[in-house]
Amino acid sequence: MKGLIQYFYEIKIDKAILWCYLIWYIAIVYFYFDPSIKIWLNSIGISAVIGTGLLLSVSSGNSGESDRWQTFRLYLMPFCVSSFSALIKGQGFVVFISPKLQENLLSALCCILFLSFILGIKLIKAKLSNH
Repeated sequence: MKGLIQYFYEIKIDKAILWCYLIWYIAIVYFYFDPSIKIWLNSIGISAVIGTGLLLSVSSGNSGESDRWQTFRLYLMPFCVSSFSALIKGQGFVVFISPKLQENLLSALCCILFLSFILGIKLIKAKLSNH
């Protein structure tokens, strides 16, 4: 738990935004989940192809240790995009915005709570280090 708190204390805005993307995705999957195996298998396939392409595009060619989190994200993002688009197809979404206000409000609230949590950790740690 201590490592997770330290991670959130050190997190930069770009990574916090990526976490908000994931939170929004999870909220939409909650509302529109489809148990069809075809959606999830297609998303895994797209993730494998596009994730590998992304990984190749950012690799430096060195045989050193790779950033496992970056590699995970490079495969996770195409999976989320493809499954998200399959789940919202024909649901009246505009880009990623749900036609139902309560779904947008809940997704936004979850992101705001997450960002508030991070801010709280940063403020508490800063206060503790000043004493």
